[in-house]
Amino acid sequence: MEHLNSRIGEAAGQTGVTASTQSQRFRTVWKSVKRDKYLYMLLLPILVYYVVFKYTPMFGEVIAFKNYRFADGIWGSKWVGLKHFERLFTSPDFFNVLKNTLLLNVYSIVFAFPVPIVLAILLNEVRIEWYKRTIQNLLYIPHFISWVVLGGIVIALLSPSTGIVNTVMKSLGMEPIYFMASNFWWPIMFILSGIWQSAGWGTILYLAAMAGIDPQLYEAAKIDGAGKLRRIWHITLPGIRSTIAILLILRVGQMMDVGFEHIFILQNKAVYEVSNVISTYVYHVGLEGSQYSYTTALGLFQSIIGLILIVGVNKIIKAMGENGLW
Repeated sequence: MEHLNSRIGEAAGQTGVTASTQSQRFRTVWKSVKRDKYLYMLLLPILVYYVVFKYTPMFGEVIAFKNYRFADGIWGSKWVGLKHFERLFTSPDFFNVLKNTLLLNVYSIVFAFPVPIVLAILLNEVRIEWYKRTIQNLLYIPHFISWVVLGGIVIALLSPSTGIVNTVMKSLGMEPIYFMASNFWWPIMFILSGIWQSAGWGTILYLAAMAGIDPQLYEAAKIDGAGKLRRIWHITLPGIRSTIAILLILRVGQMMDVGFEHIFILQNKAVYEVSNVISTYVYHVGLEGSQYSYTTALGLFQSIIGLILIVGVNKIIKAMGENGLW
């Protein structure tokens, strides 16, 4: 009995110590919050944005399991379970849309993802400051132009009758090509226009990472007789490897998504077979066809696959010795 009482006393003492420690931690956290309250107030609008526009709409995902009608509302609509998912996975349109989405993203990762890295390395090697800044500004400009404008420029340049590309081809004795109406050429033009719009802006992060590399490493390599290519391979690329890994994780996480504006502006009925992706399919079927529950099921599937991809790639990157997102 005495032994039991002593054990109970020890447990009570440990509980008291734990409660005291937690209370002390709470006071420390509260003191730091009071001290930095103005910094937290700056963070408040961002938190409100994510709560209102990102997390609150997640409650609407329930209509993927209902036969949603405006008149009945979200909670009053009839529950149908997995009916919309069964329709989704038996629809030939879904598999074509999924294939197009994945293919365009794979092309983008293979051909577009390395371009900002190459541009950043080239800019990093430029020693004439005014020339470097001019090139940077010219590369950044397309990022600030709407896809409505950029898409119009692309279509005008590639027009078979008046476009400058086909005009040059005609002057060389070649036949004009209907770039935007060809199932072969459309994906190529899509990727090239995406590189034109985003590659310059993407160099900012890599140039910032390169700025953190110790210049003495380049000096030592130069003394040892290493040329520019060897310095890039053995110093610059390892120095930005962690940045590349993080951006690759984020990019793979978007494998189930293709920018709606980019696709929608360049898309036409002649190339639906290769250009109809999840975002445009949701627009046509969900908004224009008023099939909200069906396209919500598709959006939920898209989000789950995206989550699986980003978690999987993060684990692979960490297994390779790099720091992941978490």
